[in-house]
Amino acid sequence: QVQLVESGGGLVQAGGSLRLSCAASGRTFSLLGRMGWFRQTPGKEREFVATINWSGGSTIYADSVKGRFTISRDNAKITVYLQMNSLKPEDTAVYYCAATRDLGITRNARAYDYWGQGTQVTVSS
Repeated sequence: QVQLVESGGGLVQAGGSLRLSCAASGRTFSLLGRMGWFRQTPGKEREFVATINWSGGSTIYADSVKGRFTISRDNAKITVYLQMNSLKPEDTAVYYCAATRDLGITRNARAYDYWGQGTQVTVSS
């Protein structure tokens, strides 16, 4: 019903920047709720990165990325972005976009209904 497609991942040196995008398609008229980014490395659970509410007026960040990453959204395009600055090797992971029609804001992965396939971000030291 709803597809999320991430783009913008790649290889970057420590201290560099990347901008991830996540575009929704399908029955997107229902996607006016919170959207978020999570990441995962092999052998570890999926980790919360950032989330943004339906209007874009409220955001939450993981402590590990606060001050370096910025989440934003364009509701006209049903797209969410993650600007990542001052990247560190420990930011290396597969980054996943998530979305739901539910309002409010939360870092709980179980509160998101739709997920993208992920995009690899690799930060070299």
